[in-house]
Amino acid sequence: MTGRLVEVEAHLAPALPAFILVGLPDTSLTEAKVRVRAAVLSTGLGWPARRVTVNLTPAALPKHGPGFDLAIAVAVLGAAGTLDPERTRGTVHLGELGLDGRLRPVRGVLPAVAEAVARGHRRVVVPSADVPEAALVPGAQVSGCASLAEVMRLHGGTVRVPPSHPVPVSRGPSAAAPVPGDLSDVIGQPAARGALEVAAAGGHHLLLTGPPGAGKTMLAARLPGLLPDLDDAAAVEVSAVHSIAGTFDPSVGLIRRPPYEDPHHTASAAAIVGGGTGWPRPGAASRAHRGVLFLDEAPEFTSHVLQTLRQPLEHGELVIHRAAGAVRFPARFQLVLAANPCPCGRGGGRGEDCTCTPQARRRYQARLDGPLLDRIDLQVEVPPVRRLGGGTPGEDSATVALRVAAARAAQATRWSGDPWRTNAEVPGRRLRELLGAHPGLLADLDHAVSTGRLTLRGADRVLRIAWTLADLAGADAPHRDQIGRALLLRTRGGHR
Repeated sequence: MTGRLVEVEAHLAPALPAFILVGLPDTSLTEAKVRVRAAVLSTGLGWPARRVTVNLTPAALPKHGPGFDLAIAVAVLGAAGTLDPERTRGTVHLGELGLDGRLRPVRGVLPAVAEAVARGHRRVVVPSADVPEAALVPGAQVSGCASLAEVMRLHGGTVRVPPSHPVPVSRGPSAAAPVPGDLSDVIGQPAARGALEVAAAGGHHLLLTGPPGAGKTMLAARLPGLLPDLDDAAAVEVSAVHSIAGTFDPSVGLIRRPPYEDPHHTASAAAIVGGGTGWPRPGAASRAHRGVLFLDEAPEFTSHVLQTLRQPLEHGELVIHRAAGAVRFPARFQLVLAANPCPCGRGGGRGEDCTCTPQARRRYQARLDGPLLDRIDLQVEVPPVRRLGGGTPGEDSATVALRVAAARAAQATRWSGDPWRTNAEVPGRRLRELLGAHPGLLADLDHAVSTGRLTLRGADRVLRIAWTLADLAGADAPHRDQIGRALLLRTRGGHR
């Protein structure tokens, strides 16, 4: 997420021909020796019959990926006298070289160019396919080239430029794709709809429990439509994550809508929190940064996967450790969990006989108990729908989004001098300070803690919900009835 400037040096010595690459390169970068030599020869240039040493500095920083290919080629050609080194000095080169000399796009262009510009290096050369992404960085002077020959011509070299053939860009599903559906599609469920509005207004995590077909998945899919657009700082941050993950489509500009990720319950821990072979890549939790991470059939996820979410829920970031170092990815998302009341799903009052034994039901519900569940702000029951029509149609997403935007604006004003964006991020101590000493205001909350219905962490989350309810009501601070409602939203109406 944070770019590091690497200077590529090349030295030619009168010795037996060899190509040495130093500076802690990984396997994919070590193989650049083969790609660069073949690309230079395919461009019609001669390879120096000397001992070629390329150093990537700072030497103590591990380097990875094929994005250094172009810079290595330019450094070697500059050392050989084919290019004027002064014309390339201070210019950042990013790109992978094909054996035929074509430039292929690389991941992470957005954060790399942003760091280069911040360090005073505005001139950037990237593959043609990466120009739209690099151009999103203010102040960058971007030049796009389709081949090494075009880079040579850009720096004053004399070489024949072959006809350019576009290199296909391989990306995953775009994070900017809108989530279809409107809140008015949901039939009934006034309590769950209200909880969804509260979750959107305050950035709270949400657990929906109910039988199959009650509308849990439909409700969760409509949450992104209630959230406001991302501001400039958040849009750059989210776009950078998806650039590294390979799911960013620069043709539509920065990602302005909150992303939505809904991995299947068979997903591994690396798929959720990030990782994989080699250098870690962002998982679904980081790709959902400033958006929504929805886990349908949450008890079906393995316990290991669920417990790995405790760190991002608490700190808003993921730290993945490897032998070569640690990687930090932002992961401040809204977690939405959906669960059936029991393994067979018929234990929620649908009028059917549940086939699960009491032990099976306890084991199933226990998968979401403990530290993870204690970090979920809103926990509501979603009963089965008994009627298809006859009632008043529910509000659409646009109407609810207006109230959410007003509540978010009130929070932005309240926390303007603090590092928090929403009520869900504010420490409980700060919320209690704002409430002041009001006798009886926290009586219900104190009783829930003293009787063991709530932990101290849970009490803080009830206060956050109460402040969000006050923001939706246009009040300056929560009253006792709003704290009582927040307690019910937290404890599923007293069931937990």
